[in-house]
Amino acid sequence: MKSLDVITIGRSSVDLYGQQVGGRLEDMGSFAKYIGGSPTNIACGTARLGLRSAVITRVGDEHMGRFIREQLIREGVDVRGVATDPERLTALVILGIRDRDSFPLIFYRENCADMALTEADIDEGFIAEARCVLATGTHLSHPRTEAAVMRALELARRHGARTALDIDYRPNLWGVAGHGEGESRFVESAAVTARLQATLPLFDLIVGTEEEFHIAGGTTDTLAALRAVRAVSDAVLVCKRGAAGAVAFEGAIAGWESGQQGPGFPIEVFNVLGAGDGFFSGLLKGWLDGEPWPRALEYANACGAFAVSRHGCTPAYPSLEELRFFLGRGVQRPDLRNDAALEQIHWATNRQGRMGGDWTTLRVFAFDHRMQLEEMEGYTPARGGAFKRLCLEAALQVQDGKGGYGILCDNRIGREALHAASGTGLWIGRPAEWPGSRPLALEPELGPDCGGLGEWARENVVKVLCFCHPDDDPALRAAQEATVGRLHAAARRNGLDFLLEIIPSKVGPVDDDTTATLIRQFYAAGIHPDWWKLEPLTSRAAWAKAIAAIEDHDRHTRGIVVLGLDAPEAELAASFEVAAGFDLVRGFAVGRTIFGQIARDWLAGRMDDAAAVAGMAARYRRLCGIWDAARAAAKVAA
Repeated sequence: MKSLDVITIGRSSVDLYGQQVGGRLEDMGSFAKYIGGSPTNIACGTARLGLRSAVITRVGDEHMGRFIREQLIREGVDVRGVATDPERLTALVILGIRDRDSFPLIFYRENCADMALTEADIDEGFIAEARCVLATGTHLSHPRTEAAVMRALELARRHGARTALDIDYRPNLWGVAGHGEGESRFVESAAVTARLQATLPLFDLIVGTEEEFHIAGGTTDTLAALRAVRAVSDAVLVCKRGAAGAVAFEGAIAGWESGQQGPGFPIEVFNVLGAGDGFFSGLLKGWLDGEPWPRALEYANACGAFAVSRHGCTPAYPSLEELRFFLGRGVQRPDLRNDAALEQIHWATNRQGRMGGDWTTLRVFAFDHRMQLEEMEGYTPARGGAFKRLCLEAALQVQDGKGGYGILCDNRIGREALHAASGTGLWIGRPAEWPGSRPLALEPELGPDCGGLGEWARENVVKVLCFCHPDDDPALRAAQEATVGRLHAAARRNGLDFLLEIIPSKVGPVDDDTTATLIRQFYAAGIHPDWWKLEPLTSRAAWAKAIAAIEDHDRHTRGIVVLGLDAPEAELAASFEVAAGFDLVRGFAVGRTIFGQIARDWLAGRMDDAAAVAGMAARYRRLCGIWDAARAAAKVAA
């Protein structure tokens, strides 16, 4: 059995998408950064649909090249075929959404890395692992990259793989349109037609828009162009016809009725850029799974519908679960990006692509405390910041490059530690609440509309602590839920994971139903945390009810971490023993149990840096061991 379903080959770029919709590209004030390039998009789109996908391309030896490689890994794409070019920069594309018919874009591809792909980059063993190799037309535009594609196709045939072509005609990338004509989809060129027709016999599947078949067939009469392609190729031809859907031709082309069609979807066209790559992702899923063409085209049309309704290319593509949900439920509103149920599934099931790492276990050293430090003898803002750098040093000692470790660190006192943690592989939570506030208030840096989240690092998890209780006055409950809701919406808008911490025991008496009731109230308010942070629940019944409340509303939540409340180690060990019996509880987030006494001694000058780091590392490591032992024992008992 082959280890890969599909290898794509060709372009990879960084897409800078203008965020102001309806304006000229000249007037864009901010941009969102995504990976791009047709084969790169398709590799991600198919990976999201459950295919084992890889891409062969080149990226520069710089920040943008590393971004592409890291993002591909987060999306689950095999990057063994991604070469790093030390001499060339990663390709760049700047794009905008002017209106429903105009999508200006500029390609920055002069001597870029992916156009330096050569035959030497094509490894026979790698190609032999794939069931399918997909090429895109742009890489047939230059002799060097064309040779690489031809080598990959030859090896695919040799090793029994299917071959597919996305015609992907960009006139300016073929040199038949100017730099300012990036949006142009068709310029007649006999030379391009001849080059394409020389390669068409090599493919089992050829996909293009009507304009792309015009260039492949050498005529602007679409059916005549399709017949011209059929004259040189036995491939299945799939023609994309926009609102008219798509048609697959397996044999002779008598007319449109001689092809097979899949249902289309009545949705709003918001952004056509990348829609064809989404379409091809769904088509490949159906084709490689052996589905009949109407079903494969239904997958393709649905994936294309997602793409045209959202901002960006790869970020718009659905997960397999999202696709199934959509096909089962149907269109409820034409602007899919504003369909709350659909967007929740999209967010939750594509989360790994935003924030990588395996967080099925999460051991968090929480030193985001502000008020508690400020009250200690010897505290100054500078001393507090220095102490938090020591906390980070202790956390990194325990992590030692392994997965499943994290920190909670604030920006007000711990800014240096927070920034230094970025890129270390730690899970990084960052508090948003004003310490101890009830009713809940947020840190002033966020601004009244939480716009300050736009400045947060994308790997920061927005954490908010809400002191609440089911017996709260209705006005207080509504005010707190509104504040949490505003922060939650802003976190989603900025692509940040959201952690909600609730502590009812500081407000009133608790029983086995208290936490579960609060969880259901927040879901009823439209708040879907990626993470929950809960105080230790003393009974299995309380944990079972809390988890049922979460799973009834969100089967895709990342999970729960248990907070410490400054409890002694022995007390924490007892709470871990109960919590570890539930898979949805991923670990702990403990702070003062680890750093409390050490902070008092260090701030008062009774302990030096080395002793502080060693002491905190020892306590943190011990708690990690206690949690891991509790989890192991729970698995044995199960």
